Amino acid sequence: MFDKLDDLAARYEEIMNEMASPDVTGDPERLQKLMKEQSTLQPIVETYHRYKKYKETIEDSLAMLEEEKDEEMRDMLKEELKDARTGTESLEKELKILLLPKDPNDSKNVIVEVRAGAGGDEAALFAAEIYRMYVKFAEANRWKTEMISLNESGIGGFKEVTFMISGNGAYSKLKYESGVHRVQRVPETESGGRIHTSTCTVAIMPEAEEIDFHLDLNECRFDVFRASGNGGQCVNTTDSAVRLTHIPTGIVISCQDEKSQLKNKDKALKVLRSRLYEMELAKQHDAEAEARRSQIGTGDRSEKIRTYNFPQGRVTDHRIKLTTHRLQEVLNGDLDEIIGSLAAADRAAKLTKLGENI
Repeated sequence: MFDKLDDLAARYEEIMNEMASPDVTGDPERLQKLMKEQSTLQPIVETYHRYKKYKETIEDSLAMLEEEKDEEMRDMLKEELKDARTGTESLEKELKILLLPKDPNDSKNVIVEVRAGAGGDEAALFAAEIYRMYVKFAEANRWKTEMISLNESGIGGFKEVTFMISGNGAYSKLKYESGVHRVQRVPETESGGRIHTSTCTVAIMPEAEEIDFHLDLNECRFDVFRASGNGGQCVNTTDSAVRLTHIPTGIVISCQDEKSQLKNKDKALKVLRSRLYEMELAKQHDAEAEARRSQIGTGDRSEKIRTYNFPQGRVTDHRIKLTTHRLQEVLNGDLDEIIGSLAAADRAAKLTKLGENI
């Protein structure tokens, strides 16, 4: 571990020197890559420097204790030694976590797709609630949300909604949300008071930029049409809506949220690029991709990652066997406990896999 830390510290110094070079400052693309690498290495290197200072303190204190005769000074040195040893143990654990393989997408914005699954109108109503849950979670983190496309049902639910959440670290937190979400409750449309089970699927995709994935526009077909539904006179009376078809894969994306055809086209391209980027990641990481596919599933009740039980006021995440009786708070965007627990379980699994234990 420490050989790797020495290499990273040396690389960090190289980057800092390169960034000060006139050749690099005049090359924005190169500078951007170096700044990104520098920001990734900085917390590791700074923690390692603190660790080495503690180690130096331990060595100095032990050497001075051998020579020091004054009891009061010896007590001070022993206390200093104790603090330094505690510090090194704590920082060793922190360094193990920092050295875990990083997901290169963690800092990215995300594109979220929520689709009604099994359960008809009730599933559509639940999909709308899940959408609002993520919007409120984004607001709590001071992230920006932007609608991309929306297909509403007739009773206020969403058959499908696609939107973007922009903010530093959005993907690092929301990546655990991909999968089938299940609700158990008495629907408003149920006259007999029976509890129904419905589902919706959530897909979380990192926003892909040109630097991540090059999209060949010659492989795309754009069709324009008149938007329908809410949006006012400007939207409904002009051919502003865009349907984008990626010919090699058959992926079709429609976007009609904006009054401008150009803006709708730009949003559709963002979604397509992110979907293709996700497919490319799947090829590179077969095991991880298989896990994602099994989480997203088809909307069947049996393929669930989380259950929202209204009669008992509880939310259960089945992957880590976590249950909280704070249903309304969760639906109001308070996801920190669940996401924090998922992230901790993920780190623990990675450490175990590497044969490291905190």
